[in-house]
Amino acid sequence: MAVCSKCGGNGVYERRYSGEVLCANCFKASIVEKTRRTISRYGMVKFGERLGVAVSGGKDSLSLLKVLDGLNQDSRFQLVALTVDEGVKGYREESIAHASELTRQLNIEHVVVSYEGLFGFSLDKALDWKDEREISSCSICGVFRRRAIDEAALKAKVDVVATAHNLDDYAQTFLMNLLHGDVERIGWLDPAYVDESFPVRRVKPFMEIYEEEVALYAYLSGIPFQSVSCPYMHEGLRGEVRDYLNEMEVKHPGMKNVLLKSSLSVVSRLSPAETGHHSVPCITCGKPSSGGICNVCKMKEVVRQHVKYGE
Repeated sequence: MAVCSKCGGNGVYERRYSGEVLCANCFKASIVEKTRRTISRYGMVKFGERLGVAVSGGKDSLSLLKVLDGLNQDSRFQLVALTVDEGVKGYREESIAHASELTRQLNIEHVVVSYEGLFGFSLDKALDWKDEREISSCSICGVFRRRAIDEAALKAKVDVVATAHNLDDYAQTFLMNLLHGDVERIGWLDPAYVDESFPVRRVKPFMEIYEEEVALYAYLSGIPFQSVSCPYMHEGLRGEVRDYLNEMEVKHPGMKNVLLKSSLSVVSRLSPAETGHHSVPCITCGKPSSGGICNVCKMKEVVRQHVKYGE
């Protein structure tokens, strides 16, 4: 590896899309600076706000928490870690332990909510009927997880929630929405978009950082994280899109960056009517819904019809 382009030290990483070679310290500093610029560019966090960070215990969310803590040395905002315990036995315990340990080290408040406490069943119990269903595990979990993060945010009384979605996630979602012809969801990728169905606004400070760079930041920073994938994870179309984009990035360095810029350009040209997402109270629970009964209540009913309680 060549010497660092910044300081002349020992290089550990080459950014093929920019031609830079960086040492460990300069690389970590670049991730922090990229995050700072993204937050500033899109006005993601305001002075004095209480910022909840969705922390699963994986590399992305733990790295985001550490970076934000580093950016908050002057206490411009208040940091709170938000963790959801889905109830996946033999898997979730480790990731929650990692999240708890980092919040302890950084002296950050940590709020944990569980599916069991919020919905009356764990994800393991909810998926007992998996051989009978047509819907994927991730679809079921995703509906409950979004609501659980909302509830954690309300419990912690935060003004904004930061999720650790990175550039790869952003590019994959944009391409998937194109393939599905879902114009409205493309509009939701606007960093300034406010979804009325969420009780607090959400931001993505890592949206301009490659996934592999987040992983390297975690490694170089000595952050222990959950490295094993969820046993219920089903890749589907996203996995195919991920593989395709990774292959294109190898052949054409910077392709993911181009796709991110293209998505933002498309979003800026969409009309409010095409991107609007208006909500009304769910007739069952009163939470925001696109109409009638919200997805959480619908999914809870599906689970209740299949789960055999007491077994």
